[in-house]
Amino acid sequence: MTALVTERVGVTLERARVVDGISLALEPGDWVALIGPNGAGKTTLLRAVAGLVPYEGSIALGGDEVASLGRREQARRTAVVPQIPVIPPDMSVLEYVVLGRTPHLGYAGAPGRRDADAARSALGALDALHLVDRRLGSLSGGERQRAVLARAVAQDAGLLLLDEPTSALDPAGRRTVRGLLEELRRRGTAVLLNSHLLSEIELVCDRVVIIDRGRVVARGTPAELSRAKGVEIETAAGLRTYPEAGREDVPGIVAGLVAEGEAVYGVRVVQTTLEEAYLEAVEDTGP
Repeated sequence: MTALVTERVGVTLERARVVDGISLALEPGDWVALIGPNGAGKTTLLRAVAGLVPYEGSIALGGDEVASLGRREQARRTAVVPQIPVIPPDMSVLEYVVLGRTPHLGYAGAPGRRDADAARSALGALDALHLVDRRLGSLSGGERQRAVLARAVAQDAGLLLLDEPTSALDPAGRRTVRGLLEELRRRGTAVLLNSHLLSEIELVCDRVVIIDRGRVVARGTPAELSRAKGVEIETAAGLRTYPEAGREDVPGIVAGLVAEGEAVYGVRVVQTTLEEAYLEAVEDTGP
């Protein structure tokens, strides 16, 4: 059963076509990244999946059409980390995270034991358990981001929608989040991620969807989106480059160098980065 399927989803806001016929599918445990220029429609697509903006086309969660689920069930199946979350400054971190588990019930008095335990577990996984009694208004940007992430994790939804989830975190915080999301992946939680941190996406995402002006312009695994850029060989005489060579040419090149009496110390097949593939795909769409 798929975690998410969108078929030709389109969104028009203020007479502008922001998302234009995007189709994609996520299986349980999939980690898919949306990348593209600012204003490409990535956040709007996430909001459509979360039921926050009207859309055309079809969206299914866990094999069920959103139109047949109702708003409450749609909210239960999707946990959202928005780019700019609404943070009630006087609410405690525990209260805020518990609300993620009961989005339609509100908060009144002490949380139930199960919800409080789930909230503390999510905060602990993000190294944020010490924040449990702090007021949101007293937190730093990175601390607030951990609280927002914990709220989504505590919801225990089948699909996480993450909009720039680590933008306020330092490298150690981003590593902690990556570890947590890897654990969620093992449990079968699917992740649809919007981020500009291409180096991180390249490390952890199963697939990448490049969007420009509301349309998909390229998609695939990070390896599929890259291409060969030649071979570099470190020799006693210095670094030699072979721009037109590929992996299959390496044995012959090395054998030739050795036959010539050259000492070979290292070989590297050069590939384009995800950033280069992204820029190439976006530039190919023209002005």
